[in-house]
Amino acid sequence: MGWARYHIEKLRAGTTVKFRPHGHSMRPRIKSGELCTVEPVDLDRLEVGDVVLCTIRGADYLHIVKAIAEDGRYQIGNNHGKINGWIGKHAIFGRLVGVEP
Repeated sequence: MGWARYHIEKLRAGTTVKFRPHGHSMRPRIKSGELCTVEPVDLDRLEVGDVVLCTIRGADYLHIVKAIAEDGRYQIGNNHGKINGWIGKHAIFGRLVGVEP
């Protein structure tokens, strides 16, 4: 079970969640341990540059939408240029709406 499973289940149920992810892949946009508020995703409003809670090849990430393909797939990457890969809408659960220290 990934670090975000509890939050993903809450998002699937329509609840906004708050958590403090750890790591440096999203610096300086999100610093390790900052409080992140994530709301259930509305895929029709999702844009390149949005930060989403998603799952890629079994791993959970709070990363950036780098591109949106015409076939409805989303390219996900971190804030340092790494691309994690392409995922479908079924693998995106929430969109970041706030970051606090």
